Amino acid sequence: QVQLVESGGGLVQPGGSLRLSCAASENIETIYAMGWYRQGPGKQRELVALITSNSNTNYADSVKGRFTISMDNAKNTVFLQMNSLKPGDTAVYYCTVVYGYGLQSLNSWGQGTQVTVSS
Repeated sequence: QVQLVESGGGLVQPGGSLRLSCAASENIETIYAMGWYRQGPGKQRELVALITSNSNTNYADSVKGRFTISMDNAKNTVFLQMNSLKPGDTAVYYCTVVYGYGLQSLNSWGQGTQVTVSS
């Protein structure tokens, strides 16, 4: 399966910004969608944002207007620009990709990057 490598997490003050990146370890011919999920302390993993190969996007209500997802198809990379961060955004953020492999549809996950919003 394709490996995903995330970067860009860290500690930021409330109101600050971070940009997460996620790159596939190899070229993927057919990407259906890429996205970001997060899991906060004591919480279940939840969808943050998703982008399809034709650039349709979907966001969790809690991040609409603050986060922006984008994808570089040529580089098999997805980004998450996070602005106006809140303590409630503190979580491990996971990148995911859904892609075609022969007649199959496969799903890979990154190992996660920690985002901490605190003063």
